[in-house]
Amino acid sequence: MTTISATYSPEDNKLRLYASSRLDAETFQRVKEAGFKWAPKQELFVAPAWNCAREDLALELAGEIEPEEMTLAERAQMKADRLDAIADKRAAQASAYSRRADELSQAFYMGQPILVGHHSERKARKTQEQMHSAMDKASKAHKAIGYWNFRAEGVESFANMKNDPRVRARRIEKLLAELRDLQRRLNTAHKALELWDKITTPEQITLFLGRSDMHSYNLWSAVDRGDMTPEDARAAAMKGARNVIEGENLRRWISHTLNRLSFEREMLGEVPRYSGEITPTLLQVFVRAHGADKPKGSKIDEDLFTVECAAPLPLHIGDGKALELSGDEWRDLMQSCGYVPPAKKPAKPPILNFKADEIALRGRGCYRGAPTVETLPQIEMTKAEYKAQGDGSWVQLSACGEYRARTCTDPRDKRAYYLRGRVAVFLTDSKAHTAPESASETEAAQ
Repeated sequence: MTTISATYSPEDNKLRLYASSRLDAETFQRVKEAGFKWAPKQELFVAPAWNCAREDLALELAGEIEPEEMTLAERAQMKADRLDAIADKRAAQASAYSRRADELSQAFYMGQPILVGHHSERKARKTQEQMHSAMDKASKAHKAIGYWNFRAEGVESFANMKNDPRVRARRIEKLLAELRDLQRRLNTAHKALELWDKITTPEQITLFLGRSDMHSYNLWSAVDRGDMTPEDARAAAMKGARNVIEGENLRRWISHTLNRLSFEREMLGEVPRYSGEITPTLLQVFVRAHGADKPKGSKIDEDLFTVECAAPLPLHIGDGKALELSGDEWRDLMQSCGYVPPAKKPAKPPILNFKADEIALRGRGCYRGAPTVETLPQIEMTKAEYKAQGDGSWVQLSACGEYRARTCTDPRDKRAYYLRGRVAVFLTDSKAHTAPESASETEAAQ
């Protein structure tokens, strides 16, 4: 009797089936239709990714799904060893063919020609063909050595790349995006159910069917053709929304995605507890990142904050449409969800408007890793004249990096646009600033 065991690996999100013997035709067909493929070198069936149907089949055949014991690195090492063995085999073949070609070439030692018409001609030509064949095979085997070595290096590099912290962080961002997509389906169903509760008259139902996407698209057509009454369409739309909310598959997908997120965060390292200031905006960004629908944060008192949403909050965040917690409780929740608020970007240097003959600015290029510096003459303009420059105007960072200055293509230059030089600009009808010390030092040096 064939026994089957099933495993799941969160590293690559794959289900695997191990069979003690050959599967019967019916079971094999079910496994194949579910998307499992036979891996002959590993002697197992593997699915490219987890889904509910594959998990159900694995549970039916094996009774339970166990954690995969072999890690991604170990599996990559096994494959690399197998490819290295193939490369060694090709190297041995190349050496054997080279020796054989060398042995056959002895028949033509010192340039012995093939004697046309002589009784030895037939044997000599056959020996020549065998020698050329052995040389060709040796050449192909030598090329194959490099190919299989390259494959082995690629397998190891891929495993290392999958475990790179930066790649893992990007994978977490992708999983969060998938979580938001799943949660969005749930949020839409909740909002649709609330709206259908308020829409009762046939006129309202028909109008809502034609202007909303919170239902199956064929309902409006059925009502328009007279195949279905507005009341029946409303009941069907509400039933569809309840199926989404109460359905098992969506809940399992969300739970699976959360488990994968937990695994990736654990592998990435401990999530630091946020120690900064809690603000309504920060809380909105936090719950929105996990799929909350249009959250609105507010501060109740000195250390009490609340978030309200148009649809129920994700279950791993809270129960209901609103959540009220203290600052420390919000910090604990963010840490448990693996959320780290993004660091604030450093403020850009101020744009200064001061008079100078010339201003030293950083160019767009670089030379030997250092940014280039260009010194631009300054001209005077009004705000309207500067705005009229359009795409030819932009702000550049100073050579010292302490301030920025307005620049544009030189309007006095009458050559073709792409040949015109650039100038710094002083706005005559804007507030004038005191020239910074770095600009004064530059002028003095010149």
